[in-house]
Amino acid sequence: MTDIKTLDPVAERVQQDLDSLAEIRDPGAAGWTRTVFSEPYRASRDWVRRRMTEAGLTVHADGAGNLVGVLPGRNPSAPALVTGSHTDTVEGGGRFDGIVGVLGSLEVVRQLREHDLGLNRDLLVVDFLGEESNDYGLSCLGSRSLAGELTTEDLDRRDLRGVSLAERYLGFGLDPSEVLASAARFARRDLHRYVELHVEQGPVLEERGAAIGVVTAIAAIRRLVATFTGRPDHAGTRPMGDRHDALVAAAEAVLAVRQEGCGAPVHGVATTSRIDSDPGSPNVVPGLVRMYAEMRSVDTGWLTDAQRRLATEIERKAAGHGVDVDLTWSLDNERVGTSQSVHEVVGHAADAIGATWEPVPSGATHDAVHIARLCPMGMIFVPSRDGRSHCPEEWTDIADVVTGIQVHAATLIALDRLPDDAA
Repeated sequence: MTDIKTLDPVAERVQQDLDSLAEIRDPGAAGWTRTVFSEPYRASRDWVRRRMTEAGLTVHADGAGNLVGVLPGRNPSAPALVTGSHTDTVEGGGRFDGIVGVLGSLEVVRQLREHDLGLNRDLLVVDFLGEESNDYGLSCLGSRSLAGELTTEDLDRRDLRGVSLAERYLGFGLDPSEVLASAARFARRDLHRYVELHVEQGPVLEERGAAIGVVTAIAAIRRLVATFTGRPDHAGTRPMGDRHDALVAAAEAVLAVRQEGCGAPVHGVATTSRIDSDPGSPNVVPGLVRMYAEMRSVDTGWLTDAQRRLATEIERKAAGHGVDVDLTWSLDNERVGTSQSVHEVVGHAADAIGATWEPVPSGATHDAVHIARLCPMGMIFVPSRDGRSHCPEEWTDIADVVTGIQVHAATLIALDRLPDDAA
């Protein structure tokens, strides 16, 4: 293993960046809201571009809408190092999810330039477009595009107002055909390794007293839309024993989803996120209900078995209420393991600064899932207070952020020296 070079990020500068970006949010929404394609998100991207330029990067927006900052290396023909994350948020989100990875990478660039530590390879810092899930049921739009995993069928997806994803791209100033073509252009450039710094979004590191999480794998995600068709009747006159109540059948399904998640032998979770009932009137027995749920695990065997069990249980319970059910499953992403070479370098980098670390799986998906199709990848986690994320209470102490940036910088420097053919 090559020697590890450590740097000292400037905490005040990182904090100022976090605070400045946090000011750009939707004033009409809870928490820190910058959803993809929104005006606050557009403004935040302008801010990120300026910060990239000020840090000394040459910046461009690619055809998929990703912001890419390039720090030239001594050998521009060598496969490039890639890092970054995202700056969009969920509705009512927090100030750290994704943002730490982008701003932390900018601080690494500043440290490299201020200490005159030139890399052999180009370093690409990417703020990926739209990592969070959206009204189209797709996460990681920017990295998915670069990996060639966004399709023409995806562009035809429509939100609840009937607006297609292609139309939303156009409204954001992006040509849908260029979004699809960006994969071919990005693939022409050889990539060496990808490393993403991120907040954990869970409680493991805090509970174990570890400063750093070295990610072992990112969970597969399978999503379900269950449509329950019963019979609408007058809620005041139809006897309880003679009802075909679609909402009752859906309620049974919600409990079945939870039961599967609670029964996972290793890392596995299951969540129902939304139920739409029609007609929604207080004096009508619900006749049509849609339930939206998902299951996640790094254990694909459990995930497959749990999906089968859940489908059987939902259909059985619905039939008991005289309700028909249609189950539509979709895959958001498969389980992806991290690179052993990156994993080892991150661990050595943490050891070099005396930071305790734990190997941890990621239940959240990340842009790293899709970039793994293009080059070996790894992830570095820093603790989340109380494991909270995707809410206004999301918090990571600046000292933990700085530790993460130190490990991130040392990792990138070591990977720059790593042979291209390393495992």
